[in-house]
Amino acid sequence: MQTNEIMPQFLSIALYDDIASAELNAWLTKTRKRPGFVDRLTKSTQEGINSLIPEKVHQVITYAIEKMVKGVLFGTKYITPSPFLASTLEEKENKVKKIIKLYQNTASAEGAITGAGGILLGLADFPAFLTIKMKMLFEIAAAYGYDVKKFEERLYLLYIFKLTFSSQGKRNQTLALLENWDEYITKLPADVSDFDWRDFQLEYRDYLDLVKLAQLIPIIGAGVGAIANYKLANKLGQNAIQCYRLRHFDWQI
Repeated sequence: MQTNEIMPQFLSIALYDDIASAELNAWLTKTRKRPGFVDRLTKSTQEGINSLIPEKVHQVITYAIEKMVKGVLFGTKYITPSPFLASTLEEKENKVKKIIKLYQNTASAEGAITGAGGILLGLADFPAFLTIKMKMLFEIAAAYGYDVKKFEERLYLLYIFKLTFSSQGKRNQTLALLENWDEYITKLPADVSDFDWRDFQLEYRDYLDLVKLAQLIPIIGAGVGAIANYKLANKLGQNAIQCYRLRHFDWQI
């Protein structure tokens, strides 16, 4: 009788893992592609929007990104929740989905307020939204059972961030690194202060999402803040799910 009660549970776990594995495979295929015409067009459009934004605004954005990256790697600003102890992937991801939803709503509310103010409040949105995104990643990592007090786990978060907000060429490089994460962390510098954090902020700085850049422009920005933040938070959260599935299944392709 005990065996009959346990079997459905194991079948359910196996089914969830099979579905998650199939979704991961599909995500890898979609994410790993050559830069195409759309990528080049997007880059051209980004450059056009960049030219509409004053240089001082660009300096503020760059400074905010730099501080965020340093804070993630070496600081104590971000909450370090304890690893979630769960026996199945499904349990972990049920928690992760709730975390993403919570931070989507938080980011949306923040974007609605700052987006309504155009360029002035838009400046406040960048450091605020960066903080919201990174706190969400910290909680997602802990939900998957990882100790985010460790340098290599914080570094993994930054690579998820970079994967999400980079050009297609950089995205391919980052994905290849994440697929061989265990090998990569053995080559980390002995002194973490020697780590080259600038690559993160420069890539994100060069390939900021078009909608977020448009949010800085008066009138246009008033209508896009809430929706932009909601969608970008979800994009980051969904990529995080697949990146942690990559480690869960120890994927090697």
